[in-house]
Formats: sequence, C-alpha cells, structure tokens
Amino acid sequence: MLNQPEILIVDDDREVRDLLSRFLSNNGCRTLAVRDGKEMRRLVADRRIDLIVLDLMLPGDDGLQLCRDLRTRSTIPVIMLTAKGARTDRIVGLEMGADDYLAKPFDPHELLARIKAVLRRTRGVASHERAANATIFSFSGWKVDLTRRRVESPEGLMVDMTVSEFDLLVAFLERPQRVLSREQLLDLTRGRDAGPFDRVIDNLVVRLRRKIEADPAQPALIKTIRGGGYYFAATVVRNEEMAPG
Repeated sequence: MLNQPEILIVDDDREVRDLLSRFLSNNGCRTLAVRDGKEMRRLVADRRIDLIVLDLMLPGDDGLQLCRDLRTRSTIPVIMLTAKGARTDRIVGLEMGADDYLAKPFDPHELLARIKAVLRRTRGVASHERAANATIFSFSGWKVDLTRRRVESPEGLMVDMTVSEFDLLVAFLERPQRVLSREQLLDLTRGRDAGPFDRVIDNLVVRLRRKIEADPAQPALIKTIRGGGYYFAATVVRNEEMAPG
C-alpha cells in the first residue's frame, strides 16, 4: 500500500464502519469513518483524504448525490458501495463520477484490492512511468501535466477533471489518431473489474467533450467511429519533442 493512504468510510451501518475500519487499518491504511454526508463534507474540507468508500444508501443525501456534489470541487477517488444488484445503479454511480463500485455483501479483501488499484491509477506506479517518458502533453493549444494531473486550456485556465475524465484523456493522448474500442478504453481507465458497460465510456466521453471541445455537439478532437469506438484526431506533442535540441 502506498504511504499509508487515508481512507474515509461513509456508511450508516456502524457494524460495517467498524469492520472496514479495523480491516483497512490492519492492512496499511489510516481510516476515518462517518455515518452520513454532513460528516463526510466536514472531513473532506478539513483533512487530506486519499480515497472515499461511499455507501449508496445513506440518510439524507444519498451516495449518488454526495458523489455528484464532490465532483464539482474535488477529484478525490470514490469507490461506491451498493446493496442493490441492479446493473443500472452501478452504471449511474460510475456516471456520477465514482471510480469503481462494489456490491454488498463483499469480501473486505476485494475492497482492499480495488482501493489499491484505484490509488495506483491516481498516484501510483503507472503515472510515474508515464511521467518518466513525458511530463507534459500538448494538443490544439491545450497542455496536460501528468505529474501534477493538471489540464490547462488554450486560454491559460485550469480545467477541473474527475479522476476518470483525466485518465480517459491521458488514454487518448498516449494513443492519438488510433481507433480505440470501448473495451480498450475500459481497460485503460478502469481495468477489467469495471465490467463491459459501454454506456459508462460513452457518457464519460460526453463529459470530457464538454470540457475540451469548442463545440461538444460537433466534436473536432474526440471523434466517434461507428461500430468501432473513438478516435483522438488532434496532433499530440510530448514534452521531450518540444525541448530545444
């Protein structure tokens, strides 16, 4: 586990909170546990949280609303817990900005594995390997800093992105002018555990287009390939190619 990450558990079931807190603490995490959205918001404002384990069914604002609100101001990774087996609930959770989901009842070891996978995607080995080759990508006036996970518009404005949106953009930037299937994009951004949810990738592309396209209705950067997937049409330059030679 990476540097004892601080994990916030949000669940109104005290037994679940206590069990997960003990298990994660015994496996290299620092943990905080609260029962509702009000307490979650307070801790997110006061502490440096590395990941949130968020139950879908909560008193007051439910997990979907909390995740949606969180995404307006933060990129803290979220793993959604749901007691519902319906595929729709899991898809909606991912669309709201969750980075992964797990249906109750579950094995705590599986949750730990998913926490490790999400943290690796957001701050771990993969991003360091990418940074070793190219810290900054540029395309159509945009700049993407992999090390700082920052996206700068042609006007010089910082554009907030969720973890999933940023990972999708990087997947395109590392493979420009190639047709990428939805299955490939799932592997590159979430891993196989995400499941074959084409709609998740489609909606993630829609959200990303809203942030980087001049006209999302007529996208010039991320092209849809009928029956094939998506294609990043812009010319992409890595930082070492821009260095004076």
